[in-house]
Amino acid sequence: MIQHLKSEPRWPATVALGIAISLYVVLPSKLIFGPRFIIPLLEAALLIPLNIAVPFRNHTETTIFRALAVGLILLINVSNLTSVALLVKQLLVNNSLSGKVLVTAAAAIWLTNIFVFGLWFWEVDRGGPAKRAMALVDGVQLPPDFLFPQMSIEQLQKMNWRPSFFDYLYLSLTNATAFSPTDTMPLTKVAKALMAFESLVSMVTVLIVAARAVNILP
Repeated sequence: MIQHLKSEPRWPATVALGIAISLYVVLPSKLIFGPRFIIPLLEAALLIPLNIAVPFRNHTETTIFRALAVGLILLINVSNLTSVALLVKQLLVNNSLSGKVLVTAAAAIWLTNIFVFGLWFWEVDRGGPAKRAMALVDGVQLPPDFLFPQMSIEQLQKMNWRPSFFDYLYLSLTNATAFSPTDTMPLTKVAKALMAFESLVSMVTVLIVAARAVNILP
């Protein structure tokens, strides 16, 4: 009973990863490093066993499964950053793709960035989903990395409110569009570094789209 009450399901994160992988697959070949399906196959090789073995993130999670989850996010993050670098190269050096293709690809990379950092926020806050579940079981609240507005509402505090994956994904979306915190504040250096890095990647991608749209770049 504890497993379902004091845990977070993995499937929302799995859906986000599936969308991110799909967006990567449809990118132009010139924005992908190496064979198209190598990265998606590696990600699937990690994602499928995780969902079968550990469908819920709870206090019983082992170190190896935690490491696999972090490695999966890191893999898709690095592949997306590589696509950002290749996108910049296409605009500034090669310029061999049409404007429509570049703008569409930039949009896919931007969306992937949102999903990736939503996953990072979910995985980092208070040590990750498993440690957050452990805190609920032990009755010990860990210091948060992000201050959600619901945390200051007394009624929700009494109801033991805690953020779900969707809350972290929303945080990532607002940070990627505003290039700064909105309703949720980063409290730790790790949280601030992640939000700053996401904003930087998002800004570069959006500026590329804007530049192409107004023909600043040839």
